[in-house]
Amino acid sequence: MFPFIGSNTGRPKHTFRNSSFRMSCGNGSPPVKRARTDANSLQKSSQDKTANSVEMMSAQKNGNQEDIDESLYSRQLYVLGHEAMRKMAHSNVLIAGMGGLGVEIAKNVVLGGVKSVTIQDTEATTWFDLSSQFFLREEDVGKNRAEVTTPRLSELNTYVPVSCTTAELTESFLKQFQVVVLTNSSLDEQLKLGEFCHGNGIKFISASTYGLFGQVFCDFGPNFVVSDVDGEQPLSCIIADVEKSAQGVVACHDETRHGFNDGDYVTFADVQGMTELNGCEPIKIKVLGPYTFGIGDTTKYSDYIRGGVVTTVKMPKTFNFKSISQSLEEPECLITDFAKFDRPAILHIAFQALHHFVKKNGRLPKPRNQADAEAFVGVFKEVNSNSKAKVEDFSEELLQEFAFSAMGNLCPVQAFIGGIAAQEVMKACSGKFSPLMQHLYFDALECLPKEKSLLTEEACAPKGNRYDGQVAVFGDTFQDVLQNLRYFLVGAGAIGCEMLKNWSMMGLGSGERGQLFITDMDRIEKSNLNRQFLFRPWDVEKPKSSTAAAAARAMNPSIKIDAREDRVGPDTESIFTDQFFEGLDGVANALDNIDARMYMDRRCVYYCKPLLESGTLGTKCNVQVVIPHVTESYSSSQDPPEKSIPVCTVKNFPNAIEHTLQWARDEFEREFHDDPETASQYLTDPKFMERTLKLQGSQPLDILESVKRSLVESRPKTFEDCISLARHSFARNYTHKIQQLLFNFPADQKTSTGAPFWSGPKRCPNAIEFDSNQGLHLDYIVAMANLKAEVYGIPQCRDRSKIKAAVDAIVVPEFVPRSGVKIEVNDSELASSSNNESSAAEDLADLQKSLPQTSSVPDLKVTPLEFEKDDDSNFHMDFIVAASNLRACNYSIPEADRHKSKLIAGRIIPAIATTTAMVVGLVCLELIKLAQGHKDIESYKNGFANLALPFFAFSEPIAPPKNKYYETEFTLWDRFEVQGEMTLQEFIDYFQREHKLEITMLSQGVCMLYSFFMQPAKRQERLGLLMSEVVKKVSKKKVPPYVQALVLEICCNDEEGEDVEVPYVKYNLPK
Repeated sequence: MFPFIGSNTGRPKHTFRNSSFRMSCGNGSPPVKRARTDANSLQKSSQDKTANSVEMMSAQKNGNQEDIDESLYSRQLYVLGHEAMRKMAHSNVLIAGMGGLGVEIAKNVVLGGVKSVTIQDTEATTWFDLSSQFFLREEDVGKNRAEVTTPRLSELNTYVPVSCTTAELTESFLKQFQVVVLTNSSLDEQLKLGEFCHGNGIKFISASTYGLFGQVFCDFGPNFVVSDVDGEQPLSCIIADVEKSAQGVVACHDETRHGFNDGDYVTFADVQGMTELNGCEPIKIKVLGPYTFGIGDTTKYSDYIRGGVVTTVKMPKTFNFKSISQSLEEPECLITDFAKFDRPAILHIAFQALHHFVKKNGRLPKPRNQADAEAFVGVFKEVNSNSKAKVEDFSEELLQEFAFSAMGNLCPVQAFIGGIAAQEVMKACSGKFSPLMQHLYFDALECLPKEKSLLTEEACAPKGNRYDGQVAVFGDTFQDVLQNLRYFLVGAGAIGCEMLKNWSMMGLGSGERGQLFITDMDRIEKSNLNRQFLFRPWDVEKPKSSTAAAAARAMNPSIKIDAREDRVGPDTESIFTDQFFEGLDGVANALDNIDARMYMDRRCVYYCKPLLESGTLGTKCNVQVVIPHVTESYSSSQDPPEKSIPVCTVKNFPNAIEHTLQWARDEFEREFHDDPETASQYLTDPKFMERTLKLQGSQPLDILESVKRSLVESRPKTFEDCISLARHSFARNYTHKIQQLLFNFPADQKTSTGAPFWSGPKRCPNAIEFDSNQGLHLDYIVAMANLKAEVYGIPQCRDRSKIKAAVDAIVVPEFVPRSGVKIEVNDSELASSSNNESSAAEDLADLQKSLPQTSSVPDLKVTPLEFEKDDDSNFHMDFIVAASNLRACNYSIPEADRHKSKLIAGRIIPAIATTTAMVVGLVCLELIKLAQGHKDIESYKNGFANLALPFFAFSEPIAPPKNKYYETEFTLWDRFEVQGEMTLQEFIDYFQREHKLEITMLSQGVCMLYSFFMQPAKRQERLGLLMSEVVKKVSKKKVPPYVQALVLEICCNDEEGEDVEVPYVKYNLPK
């Protein structure tokens, strides 16, 4: 699984109008990007709200035509990049068919941000649509789907004009679009319009879903150029040597493997000696080993001396697509599930056969109608026999299931196919990522019940309600099961919003017993709007959970949602109690951090509840289903820890921008959070000194030095003092420390082996002299001075000219490097140095005397700052960018712009709506299997996908490991369940009598309740107490009234006196 902790573009001013259809095209160049304000494109009920949001949505840096609203699209920008999004901003997209699949694609494309979206549909809303088309309501039945959908779709992104037409599609009409998408269109229409698009340079996508089956087809024409095939960041390595030979072997520094592949292209920088490599044209490499590769003949180059960095280069790749008619005869299919390797070829014919059936009968096969299914199989055989892509082996049972569910509209299947198709639209617009070549077929037949005799024609017949599209596949009895489920959704972000959309369409929690619970502590931010589609601009600052719940209720008024704002964790177990969890049918995580995921995993294991786990990282995603007694848990396997940067590298020897950004974050935390927080505690906590002096080692000294820095040495009283502190900080960090470093280790320093000290990962630095005319230098002063002022409650000043004048008047004493200053070269030296630090009593006494008495500064308030990356007015990122880039200048490291700096320093998870929609579709398919009661592990699918490649991999979940005592096997799902109350002696006797186990130790949490080595008197005293009394006595806490059971850990010996591993004990307290 991935360590998913939990997740942008220029828009035109033109507005589409709902007459028959009209579109403004301009001259082909992108208009000035600003929010669309034409009221005709929005619902009247939201006009005022939208008007209030326009200023927020259109706040730009300078109004340049190529500007991208980074505050809205920030997470998507980290997936696609600025250039790809600018290309998208030139693309007009047509999406035909506003059923559940069409609206899913349109939703994702509008959120992604293209120049315009036009939706087309000639059909009226039916009850079948309401099981998946989330922008249609019951009162819309009978109305044209596109006309009803347009205003609701428009609200998603005020930068993207949305318009509709109800007319039939014509070739002349298609000419104004760069991308055309057909959904659930007839084969005749696909062939006619697909061939036209292929011949006229229009990117063409066709997608459809029929019940549990779905497909996507792409044709981006001949010579489609992709600038970045995978979206991965370029790899860089530090060079150790370059061989002057015909093979040109390059050896990388042996700290890390280079990670290159045969055929990659690379370029070089900072090479000394063989300077011909620096800035060279991309060179194709041959990998020779994990640390070496060949670049070809280097015999005519200068001799290599030392240093250098090699970096991979993204090379464009050209794809050639067949037209739809040719591709039907010569299909190229992407495998979505390797366990169904032969399925795509069969479904390729089956989808064509379905169109022939409809053309012949004027309708789709009826749900569970045997005659229609047999007729469909006959059509399949006929189409197959006449096809150049003929399949020899096929299952008639598979084909009958295809026919049985063809009338179905399943939101999860459409979410999956719609997410894929929408990403292909973005690829077509931008040339970013590898396109789908060319057919994709998918099915989820595992969702059907094991006993298919329950699925009769009568059970699956339309009932004239909003779930008809789902009943057609699963029957009315299963619909009742879904409606009476009780599920807990943890998180209302991107995954949470998509989950609620699917659940509302499915009717989850809408029955008499049914209930949905959702919790999220967060408030909506502007950057959420790009992918958390239940939120609108006027929802910013509102609670996520209640806002998402209200939006879901608007989609399906019958669902029951209890929205909360409580964090899940040990501190809220009085809210999410035993009774709460025991009343659930399952839990779905929509979280963005590992700790909360693992906590919920432990809860689900304890209460034996299914857990649906998923996450995204840009175009990558995964889904894991955790089933009691069937699979391992989420926590059973963990990803390797993230690679950390050595402290000494950050402190003294950075060689990459990541190192300088980490250093800048550390500086921010020390200067504006850690030291101020310690000082604030000193000022407000009367027992601060008493507690501090009791700490071990050098901690008291470190803490009091921090207080002294904040309240004595670096305490400003005016804004001029803040400027002075910033100026001296600049000199200390970028001039004096570098001078001292070079004094200790001159540029020509040699190691004990005679090798240059400044080589390999160690880059020789240069001190920077302050110059207020340098924008970066002044940026640092402005940011640090204002942040210092905020910490100490001093009025800020944002006037750069005034700050420049003040800083120019400051004289910094000349620095002279000193002998005897120890600079650690590696982390082991640093650790040794830390261990040798003294915390002598006289040093502490002197420090205490130097600190001001709190009574002498009664009005002083020091406010620590919490780092907030998304507020561009708070100077946080200004400081990070300036501090990092100045340090990069010290070490001749290429600087990073604000966008990249925010990604790395802010630890942002790249995110895009398409991936989220797709993965939640997969999650909900697993939920259906759980609701069906499947117990066999083969029915379930853990999945991983990467839409950039595109790549899909599904696997059977892993069974839980088994342990054993005597002849009894157990897994993490098992426990001893004991009904209380009983005394400790009775508890021990019970295990001896019932399980032949001698308890040698017994604990609850961190409390040892009993052990064989306990003092006899203490042991005897506890043996006669009730178990709950023992817990109370040892922990010195009462058992909370909401706790229905105690979790006890036991160590046991078997009858042979051997230690055996056994499950934990769930000790049920009396009701």
